[in-house]
Amino acid sequence: MHKLLLLLTCCFFMFSCTTADKNASVTVANYFNYGDGGVQTAGIKMIPIKTPVGNFKVWTKRFGNNPRIKVLLLHGGPAMTHEYMECFESFFPQQGFEFYEYDQLGSYYSDQPTDSSLWTTARFVEEVEQVRIALGMAQDNFYLLGNSWGGILAMEYALKYQQHLKGLIICNMMASCKDYDAYADNVLAKQMDAKVLDTLQIPGI
Repeated sequence: MHKLLLLLTCCFFMFSCTTADKNASVTVANYFNYGDGGVQTAGIKMIPIKTPVGNFKVWTKRFGNNPRIKVLLLHGGPAMTHEYMECFESFFPQQGFEFYEYDQLGSYYSDQPTDSSLWTTARFVEEVEQVRIALGMAQDNFYLLGNSWGGILAMEYALKYQQHLKGLIICNMMASCKDYDAYADNVLAKQMDAKVLDTLQIPGI
C-alpha cells in the first residue's frame, strides 16, 4: 500500500512539473539565461534597437515568470531611469505578475547617443515596439504601464500598435497638456484661495 501511494505521488509530481513547464514562458533552469552561452544575467537583457541613425542597445530587467501577464514599465523624463519604478518590485511579485524595468534610449543604463534627431515621440514608439518583440510579448499578455512622459509614450504607442496590447495603464499624465492648462486655469484656479494662487503663479507663464 505504501509503495502504491509513493508511486502515485511520484506520478502526480512528474505530471505537475510537465504541466508547469508547458504553461511557463521560461523554465526554472534557464530563467536567468538569455542564450549567451549559459551566462547568468539576473534577468538583465540588453536589447538591440535599430534607429534612423544607427543601432544601439537598451537595458531591461525581468522579474517573475507569468506567460499570461507581462508588464513593461515606461519611466518618465525623457531621460529619467527605471530606478524610481523599482517600487513595483515590492508588490507586483505578490500578485504573480511578470514585469520588466526598462531604461529608454538616452537613459543611464542604456546607450546614450548624442544625435538630437532621435528625440522624437515617433522614434520612441518604434523603440518600444522593438523592445516588445525582443521580450516576446503579444496581444494576449502584453500590458504597458507608462508614468509621466512614459504615459505620453504609452498612449502614442497604443494609437499605433493597439493590436499588440492586452492592457494599457497610464499614471500621472494627461492626454493633452493644452487641454489640461485650460482646465487648470478655468476650473482648478477658481477654486483656490487667491493669495495661494498668486504665490503659485509665475509672471509670464
